[in-house]
Amino acid sequence: MDIKGKVVIVTGASSGIGEAAAREFGREGAKVILAARRVDRLQSLAQEIETMGTGAESLVVQADLSKLEDIQKLVSQALERFGRIDTLVNNAGFGRLDWLENLDPVKDIQAQIDVNVMGVIQTTRQVLPVMIRQRSGSIINMCSMAGLVGTPTYTIYAASKHAVHGFSEALRREVKPWGIDVSLIYPGGVVTEFGQHAGIKRKTKATTPKFMLLTAEQVGKAVVKLVRRPRRMWIIPWLWSVTAFMNRFLPGFVDYTTITRFTIPEREEELKAKTMDSGNLLS
Repeated sequence: MDIKGKVVIVTGASSGIGEAAAREFGREGAKVILAARRVDRLQSLAQEIETMGTGAESLVVQADLSKLEDIQKLVSQALERFGRIDTLVNNAGFGRLDWLENLDPVKDIQAQIDVNVMGVIQTTRQVLPVMIRQRSGSIINMCSMAGLVGTPTYTIYAASKHAVHGFSEALRREVKPWGIDVSLIYPGGVVTEFGQHAGIKRKTKATTPKFMLLTAEQVGKAVVKLVRRPRRMWIIPWLWSVTAFMNRFLPGFVDYTTITRFTIPEREEELKAKTMDSGNLLS
């Protein structure tokens, strides 16, 4: 598929993977609609895209994907400006990582579901009639390895990404007769702002090995490749496929390894820290 001149919506385009994907579409000469809450960042990116010399165009739409009225505004402005929508990249999302009992019921739990799940569903719902009329389209939903493998402190984030997985699988089978492709991408650890906002408080400092970390640019390029050559799902880097395989076919082994090497040490370190704090208060 020739991307030049195609109309592409990218949500969560103000930073990280969304910003990188939007920039890649700009390099291909697409007409890119940039959606996010931080409009100043979107405007800076829009200016960069339009000065690439590729013939790319851009449209900035400030939108909170947890609000249906903002999603409707996003789609209506895209149609008003360009008249069609060829690709939707559902990238907007965030995580709050902690033990479930520590998560705030509204700010951490409900907010993740509203953006990561309902935002994807409602944005797709608004775009879908346009693509059906066109008899063509590409929908790319940003998932995560958390959508295949649930790990401690990821309860709500994993739930939201598992929901995106199930939604995308069903949708793919609904819309294919209309010439619409639905693809899922599952990155492992990516160097973005995600960790800064996730509230990670790991005592053991356990994290993704550096050799398996991706850059936002690598994932952005993968998104563009999925438009050219759609596939049902794409795990990157490929080594995470081994983890997904083991989680599906050897869940007992994954449970034991995760609990003994992460959950118990983390809980023990947390208990020690609380005990020390209590002792300091008493003294």
